[in-house]
Amino acid sequence: MSIFKANSVSVNRAELAIVNDVDLQVERGTISVLLGANGAGKTTLLEGLSGVIRIAGGTIELEGQPLQRARPGARARAGLGYVEQGRTVFRELTTEENLRVGLHDSADISEAYALFPELVQRQDVPAGLLSGGEQQMLVIARALLTRPKVLMIDEMSAGLAPVIVGRLMQTMRKLADEGLAILLVEQFAALALDVGDRAYVMRRGRMVYDGDCKTLLDAPDKLHDFYLGSANTEG
Repeated sequence: MSIFKANSVSVNRAELAIVNDVDLQVERGTISVLLGANGAGKTTLLEGLSGVIRIAGGTIELEGQPLQRARPGARARAGLGYVEQGRTVFRELTTEENLRVGLHDSADISEAYALFPELVQRQDVPAGLLSGGEQQMLVIARALLTRPKVLMIDEMSAGLAPVIVGRLMQTMRKLADEGLAILLVEQFAALALDVGDRAYVMRRGRMVYDGDCKTLLDAPDKLHDFYLGSANTEG
């Protein structure tokens, strides 16, 4: 059963239509992978779902609760977590101080260190001095400590070494297997499809594929056509 749904969602920027009539859903214990070329509208869609940008039309539901009119803070309190692109850490605060931001009453910082042992030796280091991989671990751990029911992550692997990307992908799979619903926007399509369950592909603000990950993983030419919009896949 889907815990998170977006129905006919449209999002504008500066009065320009960027996302058009998109349907999307995420189920508990699964990873939904959102793919598409640069400029396809993926980040704009996530910003609309999270409330960073007001949507122009459509509905958003989390466990049946409508969220399209809610502010970002209310969506977060309802259980919608969002890890933005760019690893937005509080650079002057230590790793542990970053983790304490938004800490849910039922959460404990030790959970973050258990998930990412790499952060244990860095707990007193200003977050601005962490490596890119450590910063990504930090923002994911920080989001998890808010106790989300759904976690949206935008371009988790951007600028990271392949070995770190693989480590993070396996962590996403572990979290999903423990019951978390994850919506992952990713540039490393093959790695994401390998750990994901359901795949979506966007092109020019519209959804052009909605199906299982294995279908696209086994047919890279088909995925390439979705990105470019060949006559056989458009529409």
